[in-house]
Amino acid sequence: MAETMKTAVFRDIRQIELEICEKPKASGNKILVKIDASAICTWEQRVYTGVNKVEFPFIGGHEIAGHIVEMGEDVDHTEWAIGDKVVIGATLPCRNCYYCKTGNEQSCEHFNHSAHLEGLPYHGMGGLSEYMLAAPECLFKYDNVEPEQAAVIEPVSCVVHSVETADVQLGDTVLIIGCGIMGLLHTAICAKQGAAVIVSDVNEERTALAKELGAKFTVNPAKENLSERVKEITGGRKAQVIFDTTPISSVVEDAFACVGNTGKIVLYSSIHPAEPVPFDPNWVHGKSIQILGTANSNSRDFMRAAQMVSSGVLDLKPFVSEIYEAKDIKTAFESAIQGDKFRVVVKF
Repeated sequence: MAETMKTAVFRDIRQIELEICEKPKASGNKILVKIDASAICTWEQRVYTGVNKVEFPFIGGHEIAGHIVEMGEDVDHTEWAIGDKVVIGATLPCRNCYYCKTGNEQSCEHFNHSAHLEGLPYHGMGGLSEYMLAAPECLFKYDNVEPEQAAVIEPVSCVVHSVETADVQLGDTVLIIGCGIMGLLHTAICAKQGAAVIVSDVNEERTALAKELGAKFTVNPAKENLSERVKEITGGRKAQVIFDTTPISSVVEDAFACVGNTGKIVLYSSIHPAEPVPFDPNWVHGKSIQILGTANSNSRDFMRAAQMVSSGVLDLKPFVSEIYEAKDIKTAFESAIQGDKFRVVVKF
């Protein structure tokens, strides 16, 4: 009789339940990972609430930490061993298209959140399961932290990609709009890059945490004019780099008002609803403004994120708000969508 495992399946909007399915086996060049912790990303929250449209049934989960329990006969045993602690990432790029072959897996032409991964009963990213099959190129070792924190390495990898897209330099003034988990991870990493970080958020508990993570200045835009405050801090020059980590289209216009000549605006978050934002093309032209987009991460980003966390350069403890057992998966999602937490983590 085949061994079984549990997996959390989205059946419809606001409907998620644990199901029993066949446990996959490792063969060839595949590795079986026992999932220890899976964090609930905003992306899965939007699947749960119906904002992100997927075809049901669907298995979510892409912020994943686990350990190796089985290896196929073709796996390189000099590099991998039973018991290795790993995060799973970069599972969705095709690795064949032009963008993948030029080191830009994060922008894969065939990037598909709804791919049907081997070993799973339904399509989806699959991390909300007891076990997952993965190719070695999708595994990144970590150490010295609990799996609940290691599950947050995936968002760290996305922020590493974002900060490098902006090419933050020593001495830059960086404005980060939004102090959710992504804004705060940008804060910590930009501060370590030698930038003077300004954060903007109406939640003063979160801006206080941003100060602990390295921000030099905090602004509450409900109480102060953001662009005037940025000008004041920079002696009129404004910011060299701005990261907008909020999903609100009107905030993009705020970013335009805060960027200096030759500055860069990074649109980190997806926008909901995605309404057009007016801007003056002559201003972009005349002031040499760069408007940049970034999404996802690649293997290089994952490797470095795992190293930063394992070596203690980046402490992820503040970002794990709640931990639930898999049997309480629906409660975990209901808690996550309240919007008052960083990451809610599910343990298998």
